[in-house]
Amino acid sequence: MIRKTLSASLLAALFLAIPALAEEATIGRPIEAGSLHEGRLDMVVYYVPGDSDLLEVTATFAPKTGGDPLRVVMGLADGDSVAFSMPGHQGSPYAFSRSGEEVTVSSENDVHLRADAIMR
Repeated sequence: MIRKTLSASLLAALFLAIPALAEEATIGRPIEAGSLHEGRLDMVVYYVPGDSDLLEVTATFAPKTGGDPLRVVMGLADGDSVAFSMPGHQGSPYAFSRSGEEVTVSSENDVHLRADAIMR
């Protein structure tokens, strides 16, 4: 009995500690587009060279349930990274990072599981 309870508790702790990484796209050239489709939003992203050493990254988010698209434009210097959620979609954070001429975008879906739901 103790072994079964311990195993269930360990399994629950494992699920609670690990968020699920949904998708990732890396863009290596100007105007080359990448897309992510996991979660409640579809997203298309590309970059163009900007002022100084910045890359101007444009990401357009379209709700799968309809509605107006949302657009974000940001300048990323080499080594920059940023993470945020779109208004109304706080459970789906997006991360953007730049390394040299590559921009990597990822989406992460938070896993909110209760231990008692796992053990049933």
